[in-house]
Amino acid sequence: MNFTVGDSAEIKKTIEQADIDAFAEVTGDHNPVHVDEEFAKTTRFGRRIAHGMLTASLISSVLANKLPGEGSVYLNQTLQFVAPVFPGDEITARVTVKEIREDKPILKLETICMNQRDEIVIRGEATVLAADKRR
Repeated sequence: MNFTVGDSAEIKKTIEQADIDAFAEVTGDHNPVHVDEEFAKTTRFGRRIAHGMLTASLISSVLANKLPGEGSVYLNQTLQFVAPVFPGDEITARVTVKEIREDKPILKLETICMNQRDEIVIRGEATVLAADKRR
């Protein structure tokens, strides 16, 4: 395990309405604020928004593919949904190493998602078991 406090990794993805619709189908969450434009116009957001967990799932992609990477396992995740994500928003999901346990390959990570205006839309903290590369 070769991690250092401050190490970080990120991915970017534009959230499309098709992603939101697919997420609704997979999860069964058909809240009209996500899938019904006419209903969404009557809400405080004025239009459809992405599911919070769709956006948060981008954090999982960073963990699995970049830091700590392949074979890592989620142990815990906190999330604060700070601002809405709209179809067409480009989201950057970033994880940063905050703490490393000395006795086990367990990392505490700051997790954030930001939109294209660098506004934080989700913030939280994850605890992850890094894969033991010795097989």
